[in-house]
Amino acid sequence: MSCPLCHPDDENLLWRDAHCRVIRVDDADHPGYCRVVWHAHVAEMTDLDAAQRDHLMRVVFAAESAMRRCFEPAKINLASLGNMVPHLHWHLIARHADDAQFPDPVWAPRRRASAPRAAVADGDLLAALEDALAQEGIDSCRM
Repeated sequence: MSCPLCHPDDENLLWRDAHCRVIRVDDADHPGYCRVVWHAHVAEMTDLDAAQRDHLMRVVFAAESAMRRCFEPAKINLASLGNMVPHLHWHLIARHADDAQFPDPVWAPRRRASAPRAAVADGDLLAALEDALAQEGIDSCRM
C-alpha cells in the first residue's frame, strides 16, 4: 500500500520534529488550513502511547494557537478523520463567517464565493507556531 502521508509528493512543510510535522494545505477557499501529521504509519490515536499522544496534541494545540494569531478566524475546526487515508493526522482549518461554506463543514457544497483575505506568509505562520510550541514546552528546533 502506498500511503500519501508516509511518502508525501509535494507538501508545504512548515515545521517538523522527530515525531510529527505541520504542513500548510493549498486551499484557495481556506488559506488558513494546516495538517499535523504523525510520522509513523498508525491509524488511530490509541496506537500511540500516552507520551506520544500528549506530544501530538500539544503540537495540534500550538498550531491552533498560531493559526488564531495569524488568521484571526471566527472558529478553528479540528478534525481527525482518516477515512480516505488511514494515517494519523489532524486537520486544522481557520474558518471565517464569510468563507465559502460557513457555517457548514469545509467539505459541504459552497454557499458563496470566499471573501478575499490578506495573505499570511509561511514565515509569519512559522514564527507564530514556534512561539506557540515554546509555550507548550516543545523544542522548536526544526529538523
